[in-house]
Amino acid sequence: MAALAQAGITHPTAVQAAVLPDALAGHDVLGRAQTGSGKTLAFGLPVLARLSGSKSQPHRPRALIIVPTRELATQVRRALEPLAKATRLWLCTVYGGSPYDRQIKALRNGADIVVATPGRLEDLIEKGHCDLSQVQVTVLDEADHLCDLGFYPAVDALVARTPAGSQRMLLSATLDGDVDRLVRRHLVNPRVHQLDPNAGAVSTMDHHVMVVGGFRDKIAAATALVEANPRSIVFTRTREAATDLAENLTAAGVSAVDLHGNLSQRVRERNLRQFSSGKAQVVVATDVAARGIHVDGVGMVVHFDAPTDAKAYLHRSGRTARAGESGAVVTITTPKYRDEVARMQQRAGVSVLHHDLRTAPRPMTLEALAGSGEPAPKSSAPRSTAPRGVTGRRGAPRGRAPYSARR
Repeated sequence: MAALAQAGITHPTAVQAAVLPDALAGHDVLGRAQTGSGKTLAFGLPVLARLSGSKSQPHRPRALIIVPTRELATQVRRALEPLAKATRLWLCTVYGGSPYDRQIKALRNGADIVVATPGRLEDLIEKGHCDLSQVQVTVLDEADHLCDLGFYPAVDALVARTPAGSQRMLLSATLDGDVDRLVRRHLVNPRVHQLDPNAGAVSTMDHHVMVVGGFRDKIAAATALVEANPRSIVFTRTREAATDLAENLTAAGVSAVDLHGNLSQRVRERNLRQFSSGKAQVVVATDVAARGIHVDGVGMVVHFDAPTDAKAYLHRSGRTARAGESGAVVTITTPKYRDEVARMQQRAGVSVLHHDLRTAPRPMTLEALAGSGEPAPKSSAPRSTAPRGVTGRRGAPRGRAPYSARR
């Protein structure tokens, strides 16, 4: 309790108040809640409470938290590590892209809680460095994303290695498909808590569409948006696009870093630290980071390339308006894809204001956007308004899209 108070946490969020009693009582738990609602502590506190007072044997952790990405593993560790120290428990992270030695040493020294991505954990088990036979509680965090990334077989096998009858908790934004298979195979009479029945729409989040004339205008719109809202995350579809757009923004005077799978783990962590500390104003990321960025104070999410489905839209958008804070989401699109974007947002259950880049307010602050726009798309297609000198990939001629995706 003292460690929680030191972190400024004195009252539970809605998901914590719902989940904690059942989880502390040892029941299997199936939870669904908005991103940024406090799920990490909802499952993390019961794990710490269950393990407190005893130690793990070498190579035999007593709690396992499986996550889909390296970034999420790091975020879970940061949230739980101070609390683990307060209860004299040792937590370690296990994921690819980083040296084996430190992870092997942590397991050998008796780590109590392992936060892991599936691939590296499987590898360490096969090499004899980790044994799940004494796991008392298993958590599957963002189970739908685990399945989306193709990890269902690995997760299914890993959970099967933990003792039958041990406690299991699964948290997910959706509870269908492979997630439902995991629930049916591995959870026993779970207590279900659905805190997000409307697919994840957050009431403190405003949604906008910025219609532009072409690819050059997309860069102009993104630049204007992040200039007016310096704590922003911009999402692209491809890794190359993330790198190029970050370079364009930096050249325009907005300090930006990229975050995607082509970067080494060391560079990814460095770039995320720069954004978290405020040294970088903007991070340009691919979907690999949509669930891995948990940074306070992000005022705007920009979809430079529109996501392909409503679930991806909500997860990307969930990097802003976290824990009750306000925020805005802007999707940049051309007239050709405007209707497709509108249908996707309708499936996501959000109300949207539409803007034309030619008549959008300047500067494009959250307040200015909220006070303008139309509830329905305009029929006229805006013509190109990109300023002179805006280029694509490394000086590509104006008017030619340097990325494969032009939505």
